[in-house]
Amino acid sequence: MWKGIIAASMFMGCSFFSNASIIKDTVIVHKDARMDVLTSKQIVTNKKASLQTSSGQYKGYRVQVVSTTNRDQAFKIKGELLSRFPDQKTYALFQSPNFKVRIGNFLKKADAEKFKLQLQKYYTTGVFVIEDAIDYTPTKEEEELLLQQ
Repeated sequence: MWKGIIAASMFMGCSFFSNASIIKDTVIVHKDARMDVLTSKQIVTNKKASLQTSSGQYKGYRVQVVSTTNRDQAFKIKGELLSRFPDQKTYALFQSPNFKVRIGNFLKKADAEKFKLQLQKYYTTGVFVIEDAIDYTPTKEEEELLLQQ
């Protein structure tokens, strides 16, 4: 008797799968139109977040001019940079045991490299471009351009 039940169930199973291969399955998704709006807003938010650090500053580049243990020398160079390049912000920071002097807020490395070439006329050694969190507030047009990239 068990053999008959097993054989019948196998026959029904085979016939079920043979019918399944003939029927074409389709899935119809009914979604709320607001999902598209929400998705596009999330895309913009993600792009904006990818350009910023966790502190809210933008990811960018600065040019480091000097790294020295002499505090007076670092602040002297910072003063020189302020007088030579008044349109650029300068930064003096202490990372034990060194004082580092950096200048500029550049979004693109190419812009920082161009500025580095100008600096190398005055400071021949120890000038290089570094990746850093920069102070930057984009205009509406710049923000739209950044989000399109």
